[in-house]
Amino acid sequence: PTIKNFVAWDYVVFAALFLISSGIGIFFAIKERKNATSKQFLVGGKQMTCGPVALSLTASFMSAVTVLGTPAEVYRYGASFILFFIAYTLVIIFTSELFLPVFYRSGITSTYEYLELRFNKAVRFAATLIYILQTILYTGVVVYAPALALNQVTGFNLWASVFATGIVCTFYCTLGGLKAVVWTDAFQLVVMVAGFLTVLIQGTVQNGGPSNIWENAMNGSRLDVFDFDVDPLRRHTFWTIAIGGTFTWLGIYGVNQSTIQRCISCKSEKQAKLALYLNLLGLWVILVCAVFSGLVMYAHFKNCDPWTAGFISAPDQLMPYFVMDIFSTMPGLPGLFVACAFSGTLSTVAASINALATVTFEDFVKDCLPNLSEKNSTWVSKGLCVVFGVLCTSMAVAASLLGGVVQASLSIHGMCGGPMLGLFTLGIVFPCANWKGAVGGLLTGITIAFWVAIGAFVYPAQPSKAHPLYLSTANCTLANNTEMISTLAPTLPPTRPQLADSWYSLSYLYYSAVGCLGCIIAGLLISFLTGPDKGEDVQPLLIRPVCNLFCFWSKKYKTLCWCGVQHDSPAIPESSENNLGEDGTKKTGTDEPFQNGINKETQSRLPGYNHYEKSYTNMSIDAESYF
Repeated sequence: PTIKNFVAWDYVVFAALFLISSGIGIFFAIKERKNATSKQFLVGGKQMTCGPVALSLTASFMSAVTVLGTPAEVYRYGASFILFFIAYTLVIIFTSELFLPVFYRSGITSTYEYLELRFNKAVRFAATLIYILQTILYTGVVVYAPALALNQVTGFNLWASVFATGIVCTFYCTLGGLKAVVWTDAFQLVVMVAGFLTVLIQGTVQNGGPSNIWENAMNGSRLDVFDFDVDPLRRHTFWTIAIGGTFTWLGIYGVNQSTIQRCISCKSEKQAKLALYLNLLGLWVILVCAVFSGLVMYAHFKNCDPWTAGFISAPDQLMPYFVMDIFSTMPGLPGLFVACAFSGTLSTVAASINALATVTFEDFVKDCLPNLSEKNSTWVSKGLCVVFGVLCTSMAVAASLLGGVVQASLSIHGMCGGPMLGLFTLGIVFPCANWKGAVGGLLTGITIAFWVAIGAFVYPAQPSKAHPLYLSTANCTLANNTEMISTLAPTLPPTRPQLADSWYSLSYLYYSAVGCLGCIIAGLLISFLTGPDKGEDVQPLLIRPVCNLFCFWSKKYKTLCWCGVQHDSPAIPESSENNLGEDGTKKTGTDEPFQNGINKETQSRLPGYNHYEKSYTNMSIDAESYF
């Protein structure tokens, strides 16, 4: 069947998304022009509240890959994807209770600053470079993949949408900084939810109501959610999603500059944690919308699968095809859905550009040009936004030449994220880890993660481990022999190495876990072989005493598990404040730098404990607030 293309109203709705997003950037550029400092630009002056940050985190977390990919996943493989609510919950708990307190109290702007404080500059630069390469590559794919899917189904111009995305994101990032990114994300999240709800309501009405959709899903085996098979080679089971999904999303969420940057822009640690937990509600809402969209789509196409029948060329075109079908007589609503998909893209790309500009400025520019004036710092930050906007858009053009490598480059996010998660965990949880262990662990983790992922790309897993559920073409206007296509196994290469059906067939959700655990184990081994760090030499602010949870009944055991780290010493910010003389200068004998590379400047900007908020706050981070 022929599906209509976009009409004028669809373009009007879609254009409104870009115009409003740009308008928010202009608004914050005018509003903040009087206090335009680099800190104001990159982290919103560290005075944000939990509401907009929570909405922003949810929008960035859910890219267009979620809007287009998750419903297609549920349509083909069933609703087990809903189990990601377990992974999301664990990710938010670990992020807010393990990682965030350390980053927040250290008074850092770039998460990679922590690696220098804990280990040394070499570890910091290695991690920063990996992050920059990984993020540019991923952002390019996030821009190109949905643009391609929408172009092939709706006739929406491919390159116009790619360049419009790049230009608009760069425009409002450069003009308004983090505040513009956060508030634009909040608006785009509303568009995403509105797009999903219109599709759900119209799709449900057209397909006989909720009970009929549920019955069809049950008859089509789409509701067999709980599969407790422990086989790690199975693509999606309860364990691969709950355990592997947690590692995957922690790697790209818990220690990601984009996430942590918005958390530390909050005015207190309590607000930052609240933002994360509110964001969890947003993640659940988007997940439920995406899963139910997949079930509605299955009820609609149960007797004529457009992919098997050859009406579309890839599974990620299923959702746009479905939308154009159900809204064929309603001009403007297909445009709303496309705006929903592109809201995911815009929010992810804008967050990436802002995070890339921040890490480059903090980790490289400040190091090369330490005496940069405040005005010049702001202009450099804006220039970096433009540079990374151009690079990410160029990467989208390059993604068009990659062909089948698009899926592989999406996996790179998990492949780099796992070892990075392992590196931060080494620093935060294990006081004995030294810088040699950190470098060795990072290299080991990346090697293992890339080995398994590239092996899986070259030698795909046996279809029995990831077989799509049955899809019929009985009612399609094609010859009936096409019906068997959906049940045929893909052809496998004739010669397969021994590892192909074991190691290379590992579920893609475990790549991050393999990289993370490889990094931690290798890092600890190398640290012990080269002489571990002594606990008393490690600044307590940089270590999270997780043992306190398990040894709460005994101070003796708790202290034993601290491995020599002085967690019961007086709070550093208070003691550093006491070191100030009456005239505001430091008392003599108090200029000792912290161990592990923490210098005087960093010491003077450690955040203090606010007794009114009963939380660490950002209100007195800067050294100048003491004077």
